[in-house]
Amino acid sequence: MSEFDEAITTTGPGDDGAYVSALTDEWGIGEAVNGGLLMALAARATGDASQRAGGHTDTLSFSGIFLSPSSPGQIHARPTVLRTGRSMSSAQVVVTQPVDGVDVERFRALLTLGDLDRYTDTPRKTVVPSPTAPLSECMSAGDAPPSLSQSGLLKRLDLRLDPATVGWAVGAPSGHGELRGWLRLQDDREPDALSLLLALDAFPPVVFDLGSQGWAPTIEFTGYVRARPAPGWLQVRTHTDHVAGGLFNEDCTVWDSTGALVAQSRQLGAARFPAT
Repeated sequence: MSEFDEAITTTGPGDDGAYVSALTDEWGIGEAVNGGLLMALAARATGDASQRAGGHTDTLSFSGIFLSPSSPGQIHARPTVLRTGRSMSSAQVVVTQPVDGVDVERFRALLTLGDLDRYTDTPRKTVVPSPTAPLSECMSAGDAPPSLSQSGLLKRLDLRLDPATVGWAVGAPSGHGELRGWLRLQDDREPDALSLLLALDAFPPVVFDLGSQGWAPTIEFTGYVRARPAPGWLQVRTHTDHVAGGLFNEDCTVWDSTGALVAQSRQLGAARFPAT
């Protein structure tokens, strides 16, 4: 079993409908566990609950509100299937952690589930991959500042960034608000629909390229899984087009090794900038 599959494994559902798992700092970034891993865990539990109710299993859309940072320890995902139809199902999932005997809600999300194999026709319109430096010229996560490279998350990922978008790592952000690069799991596990949710939240915060410092927590996230990815590296681009009042939007696009668009997202995050 790969590290990713082990990390999103759950037991359940229990009598209360909860799926139980255990988070570790092996997927941590800063003080919290990576949100993409949590979304994949929640999507897996929700897909299982939907299947048990006669519904669909593949996540097509995931829209979540993050209420508090998750930490290592036991975590509960409680899906509720809202509707099952012929081509799609709808569900809600609430994710909580027990803290000092109290169940603290970490996030809740609405999911649209379906069968990705229904959507394999040639796109009428799509987004082509952004020009990105070849792998051999990109900088790996191991070259990142110690404050980032020592995080559990980056040790689980093989992340390569286009040199044109990593000036922020040496104190010279470009000011363009864009990151480009390549991604795969460190243990060579091939990408699939669930791991795309991780990929959508795997890159450093795009506001680093604008001079932001410190943690940039996600407040709201909406993601779409467009297709099952082909084996091989994922190509990723993140960018922002509006930063104000300590808030920013981050758009992420993911292509597979064939150049096919496989996932997209937009999230609202909070950012800190040095006083001017």
